[in-house]
Amino acid sequence: MSEHFGTLSDGTPIERWTLERAGVRVRILSYGGIVQSVQVPDRQGQAADVVLGFADLDGYVEHPGPYFGALVGRYANRIAGGRFPLDGQTYELARNNGPNSLHGGERGFDKRVWEVTPVEHGVRLSRISPHGEEGFPGRLEVSATYRLDSTGALRISYEALTDAPTVVNLTNHSYWNLSGSGTAGGHALRIAAGRYTPVDADLIPTGIASVEGTRFDFRTERKAGAGYDHNFVLDKGVTGTPEEVAELYDPASGRVLTVSTTEPGLQLYTADHLGEPFAPGDGIALETQAFPDSPNRPEFPSTVLRPGEVYRSETVYGFSTR
Repeated sequence: MSEHFGTLSDGTPIERWTLERAGVRVRILSYGGIVQSVQVPDRQGQAADVVLGFADLDGYVEHPGPYFGALVGRYANRIAGGRFPLDGQTYELARNNGPNSLHGGERGFDKRVWEVTPVEHGVRLSRISPHGEEGFPGRLEVSATYRLDSTGALRISYEALTDAPTVVNLTNHSYWNLSGSGTAGGHALRIAAGRYTPVDADLIPTGIASVEGTRFDFRTERKAGAGYDHNFVLDKGVTGTPEEVAELYDPASGRVLTVSTTEPGLQLYTADHLGEPFAPGDGIALETQAFPDSPNRPEFPSTVLRPGEVYRSETVYGFSTR
């Protein structure tokens, strides 16, 4: 089911699509591929919206920096220096995060209008990113399919094709607050990762380190807290089908979010820099991804996509109570 959600300043109409199944209701925008709301019941059966967002289009246009609920690309996370080498050529990207490129540049996928087609229990968003968009090479045909399965889990499947060698790393940037209001800092978190990527002052990875004996050890469930904007090296690595890698639990409501993915990394961001109308710590982002700065780090899992290949990635957000 779709409805008009607003109009951009250039006159482009934006639609909102609603998916409902197994007691879960998800709303998705054609602008930015944004997951605007996810309503799920608590242990008493009372539904609440568990992602941060806005009631109208203006909210997203006026507050683009946090990437609320957005489909992020061409390259999620940071690329150091806003450049990367590929096949003997260096590509210069938009630098929108100090000296670095972040989440696809000045006008990444999160600020684009997507074509939306209904599919069984979901919608398929698609667009063509032209060669040179934000500095990235290759004409990229990209799609993201959002579905609710029989359990009410939200499954996001990404695909991309290119006509020239390029790099691709797509994710969803929802901020989760399983209480439905207030802070998410008291949520309990578990991440199946024995290693993480330490970062420098610009949040660029400096290598890979063990979580043993550090504040990055979430192998056993504990309070999420604050002060995180780091990539975790998932124990499972890259997989052909999604495997569970994280669980977020809100003791107050009893809501549980599980995250399963095919990706090798998970960015934990505790939203310490959120501003009005929200406050620091109001949500927790769990971004499934390839590692930050992989195009400059040959020792990291490759994000290169070549003609004739298909980029595929899938992440599943499951909901339950306890």
